[in-house]
Amino acid sequence: MSLWLSGIGVSRGIVIARVQKMHAGELEIPEYKLAAGDIEGEIVRFYGAHRRAKEQLREVRAQIPEGTPGDIAAFIDTHILMMDDRSITDTTVAHIRNDRINAESALRRTRDGLIDVFEQMDDPYLRTRRDDVEHVCSRILRILLKSERHLPTQGGKAEPYVVVADDLTPADIILLSQQHVAAFITEYGGPLSHTAILARSLAIPAIVGLRDARRLLRENEQVIVEGEAGHVLASPDEQALAFYRGKQDAHARHRADLVKLKGRDTISRDGVHIRLLANIELPEDAAVARENGAEGVGLYRTEFLYMNRKELPSEEEQYEAYSRIVSAVRGPITIRTLDLGADKQVDSGRTHGPLPTNPALGLRAIRLCLKEPDLFRVQVRALLRASAHGRMQVMLPMISNLQEFRQACTLIETARAELRAEGKAMADDVPIGAMIEVPAAAIAAPILARHARFFSIGTNDLIQYTLAIDRVDDEVNYLYDPLHPAVLRLIHQTIEAGRKAGIPVAMCGEMAGDPRFTRLLLGLGLTDFSMHPASVLEVKQIVVNSDIAALRKAATALLDSDDPQEMRERIAQLEHL
Repeated sequence: MSLWLSGIGVSRGIVIARVQKMHAGELEIPEYKLAAGDIEGEIVRFYGAHRRAKEQLREVRAQIPEGTPGDIAAFIDTHILMMDDRSITDTTVAHIRNDRINAESALRRTRDGLIDVFEQMDDPYLRTRRDDVEHVCSRILRILLKSERHLPTQGGKAEPYVVVADDLTPADIILLSQQHVAAFITEYGGPLSHTAILARSLAIPAIVGLRDARRLLRENEQVIVEGEAGHVLASPDEQALAFYRGKQDAHARHRADLVKLKGRDTISRDGVHIRLLANIELPEDAAVARENGAEGVGLYRTEFLYMNRKELPSEEEQYEAYSRIVSAVRGPITIRTLDLGADKQVDSGRTHGPLPTNPALGLRAIRLCLKEPDLFRVQVRALLRASAHGRMQVMLPMISNLQEFRQACTLIETARAELRAEGKAMADDVPIGAMIEVPAAAIAAPILARHARFFSIGTNDLIQYTLAIDRVDDEVNYLYDPLHPAVLRLIHQTIEAGRKAGIPVAMCGEMAGDPRFTRLLLGLGLTDFSMHPASVLEVKQIVVNSDIAALRKAATALLDSDDPQEMRERIAQLEHL
C-alpha cells in the first residue's frame, strides 16, 4: 500500500530510488563533577577532540572537486574557521575549569548559550546560522562521546538512493553528493537551512521539515521524491511509477532546453529587455553567475565580514574584500551596507546590555549604522575606495523614512570628501539606493524615489513585516504568502513610484528567483530581477516566452480584485500569456 507524505520542497527535481536512513543517534550528554586534579586532563581531552574535528572538516574540504561553486566550499570553510572561534573554545575551557565539569557538559553549555543568541536574531537568513554552531559543536561532542555519525554506504553498488535523516550537516551533504545520493529528506530544516541551500547549489532534489520521516519510511523502500512540491510517495504502484517517469523525462528535456539559453539575451516575445542579476556572497560566485547568464550582481551581502570574530573588520580589510568582488563581476554590482543589529553582535559586539525584546523591530541595519556613525564610516570609506575597480552602487537596508536616507547620504558624502582630500581613488559617481523591505518605505516610495537613485525590493522581510509573521517559526510560517493582496499592492506601488521618478527598481528577495512568480512580477512592471545564480536560466526561459504587454494588462485587472480566490485564479491564468 502506498503512503503519501508532504514536507517543504526546497530543491526541484523528481527522483525514483530506494531509502537509506542515516542513523545519527541522539546524543546523551552526561554531566559530572571533576576532582581538582582531573581538570587539566579534561581540558587536554577537549582540545584533542577539537583538533580531530577540525582534521575531519579539512578532509572533507580536500574532497570537494575543482570547479565546484564557491558557496559550497564556503560552508566547510566557515565551520573550520568556527572551530578556532574563542567563543567556543575559551568559553568551554572556562566552564571546565570554573564549574569543574566534564568536557561534554561544558561544550553543551557553550553551544546552548550561542544558539540562544542566534535564535534572537531578526533576519531569518542569519538566524539559521545557529545551525553552524549546532553542527560544529555536535561534531566535537560526537568525538568526545565516541558516537560519530555514519553515512549510508552502497556496499559497492552504484545505484542512486534517497537519504532520510533527522538533519544533515554541510560536510554530510558534500560527502553524500559524491556517493550517488539522488535526493535528501530531512525531518528538520526550512527553506533557508543548510540542507536547502546546498541541495539547490548541487542541484539535488530535497525535502525538509518532513516530521517522522525516519519512522514512516522503511529502509530500502522504493520512494518517489518530488522536490519542488515537497511530496514523497512511498511504495508506489506501477501506474504512479509510469506517471512520474514521464515527468522525469519532461524535466530532463526542460533542463536541456535551459542550457540552450546560455548566451541569449533576456528579451520577451514583444521585445522588452529584462535584466537578470545574481545574489552572491563570494568572489568565486561571480563566475558561476556569469556562466548562467546573469548580467551583474543585484545583491552582495557584507555581514559575513563582521560575524564570528572578536574585532570589527578594518577599513583596509573591507577595502580588499570589496575590491576583489567588484573586480570579479562583469557588469554592475549592488553592495548592501551592514545589515546587522544589536541582537546579532555575537563576538564583535558594539552594544551592551540585554537583548531587545523584539529584535526584528529594534536597532538594526541602517538604524545601527546611524546610531554608531564610526562603524558606518569605516565601511563607507572602504566601499567608496572599492568603487574605483568597477560599476558599483550602494544599497541602504531597512530604510523606513526619508530622514534616515538623507542622514546616511550625508555621512557618505562626508566620507567621500575625506577620501578626496587624502587623494584616494574612487569612482566619480556611486549611486545610492534604498532597499524597500519595510511597509512604510513601500507606502512612502513616491517620496523616497525623489531622492534615491534606485530601489531594490527585499521581499523576504517585506512579506514578513506586512503579514506580521515569522517565516522560520513552524507555528506560523504557513501564513507566509507572497501572493497576499497587500503584498502585491506594495510591490506594485514601489515599482510604479520608481517608474514615475525615472529610477530603476529591482527585486532581490527569494520571490525574484521563484519561477512561479516570474510572469506575475513582469505583469506588475518589474524589469530587474536578482536571484541565486542557479535560478537565472529558469527565469530567463519564462521571460523569453512571455508577452509582457499582455501580462501588464492582466496584472492591472488582477490588482482590482478583492476576492483572494479570484486573484489566485487570475494569477494562474498568467501562465498562458
